[in-house]
Amino acid sequence: MTSIPLSDTAPASAADGHPILVVGESLIDIVDRGGELTRHVGGSPLNVAFGLGRLGIPTVFATEFGDDEDGDDIVRHLASAGVRIERTDAADRRTSSARALIGADGSASYEFDLEWDFTLTPVVSDVIAVHVGSIGALRPPGADRVLALVEALPEDVLVTFDPNIRPALVPSRQETRVLVEHYAARAPVVKLSDEDAAWLYPDGGVPERLLACGARLVAVTAGAEGSTLHTEGATVHVPARPTRAIDTIGAGDAYMTGLIAAIVSRLGVRRVLAETLQPADLASIGHVAAVAASITVSRAGAVPPTAAELERALSDSAPAPA
Repeated sequence: MTSIPLSDTAPASAADGHPILVVGESLIDIVDRGGELTRHVGGSPLNVAFGLGRLGIPTVFATEFGDDEDGDDIVRHLASAGVRIERTDAADRRTSSARALIGADGSASYEFDLEWDFTLTPVVSDVIAVHVGSIGALRPPGADRVLALVEALPEDVLVTFDPNIRPALVPSRQETRVLVEHYAARAPVVKLSDEDAAWLYPDGGVPERLLACGARLVAVTAGAEGSTLHTEGATVHVPARPTRAIDTIGAGDAYMTGLIAAIVSRLGVRRVLAETLQPADLASIGHVAAVAASITVSRAGAVPPTAAELERALSDSAPAPA
């Protein structure tokens, strides 16, 4: 499997085999398009792990699901991208599900039937980065254990975080805000949607708040309006790549995947941990993320790009000047 395209000065860490660990929920998306139901493997962290695998990045996914047909589908799906699974559930359970209702504009609304315990801690030795997010990072009882795992990581491991908030499935706004700020204190890279930001902090100031907690890069996505990447010293807007949207399932996860891949392969973990990123850096990695998201929304379901698809799309476009 080929990896995503590297720059001429790509750091050695991008290609020396160190895996990325992704932690979070797996589920089955039951997609309702005007009464026509289809079933797809899903879950925000699963989509990120699957997307990284499709880009040729060694990936381990710590998750839980049932020993049932849906669980078998999850195993096959992840195996098709070369993702290694570590189970974090100790008891018999059913595989979680989410019903996604697709609107006329391609947007998706969700209803969930989900459990998340995280009773078995995954092995984290030799990983270069850990990504956490969504229900797995915020829903008890598993969320406290995920946070403890993140806070115990060595300082040279990059942590990325996407709250991907589902209000019906997480604690109160205040409790969730405290959790998010704890993650931001250890995660140099935080990505969230404008809807996440508005729910967490209705009075605004989200990038500044999370940077003050300890994050070094905060990316806020706004669908077709693009995304804005913030550091202490710079703010860069990255336009969305024009595309005809079939549905938005997995769009934010594809953006997160592209952002992680671009950071690891173009900038390097050590640089993100130790240096202030320049506007040109933000424009470059934000563009990769935007292109990955555009490819995903151009087809049904959470199907992120392969390395070859992303390389072709990047060769046909260039980031806007920072």
